[in-house]
Amino acid sequence: MKVLNLLPYIFVLLAAMLWGTVGTTQTFLQEGVSSVAVAAVRSAIGGGVLLIAAFAMRKISFKNWSWKWTILAALTIALFQSLFFTSVRFTGVAIGTVVTIGSSPVFSGIVEWLFWKRKPNRIWGIATALAIIGCILLFVNRGEATVHPIGILLALSAGLMFAFYTNCSKQLTEREETLPAVAMTFTICALILLPFSGNGVSWVFTGQNFAPMVFMGLAATSLAYIFFLSGLEKITSSSAVTLSLAEPLTAALLGVFFIGEYLSTTSWIGVAMLLGGIIVLTVGSRKTIDENISTNDE
Repeated sequence: MKVLNLLPYIFVLLAAMLWGTVGTTQTFLQEGVSSVAVAAVRSAIGGGVLLIAAFAMRKISFKNWSWKWTILAALTIALFQSLFFTSVRFTGVAIGTVVTIGSSPVFSGIVEWLFWKRKPNRIWGIATALAIIGCILLFVNRGEATVHPIGILLALSAGLMFAFYTNCSKQLTEREETLPAVAMTFTICALILLPFSGNGVSWVFTGQNFAPMVFMGLAATSLAYIFFLSGLEKITSSSAVTLSLAEPLTAALLGVFFIGEYLSTTSWIGVAMLLGGIIVLTVGSRKTIDENISTNDE
């Protein structure tokens, strides 16, 4: 039973780890391709492949589909990507990432509380505080950073959109199976983003771009979001978003071991705090579930 209780957290962590490979993978793309174009094609590959599979397995019924939550999920994840990439242009990668990813767990807890009347517990609060501080320490000495008001506002808006995406997706997975839910969400997301990508899609088939984009589409989108939504079915939206802070942790470690990036002592303390927050949330929440099960059995 304890292993089963732990699986949803492992699934979300695996999703975050796969997302964390995107930054390293993008370094293999040719220069000059816009981030929105990468996001659009990544969504098209990830959603399109799963859509074909879902149709082949007859998992989608357009007549009875949960269109409201699918469109909301697709719109919010498209807005998240666009707002985040735009914020980075104003503030730099470090500040944009910290504000976006650091604010999203807080926003998710607030959204969950306001809309679903589910108040986050003390364990979530401790874990989220540790993870956010860790995220700040991880990026504090990395790259050029500019505290630009518009950039900060855009990054906060991106964090809010990811929180809304997670909450909308949770509603969607309560009504539809995970694979077709991911397929429909990211296919629609791609349709939203492609008109704004600027670069079209022909660049995918030039130079060394094809293999990295296939990896980002299949592994960092299709597989990652299947893991994320599978875990999201069993845990709260706020907990899932906090666990997703494993994404910058993975990205930083990949940078160190595969690209030769340097992490300061402060950044390594941030890594430790991020890991600590994830462990507190995973172990603490599992104990709470086990206690509730024991109480119910009595």
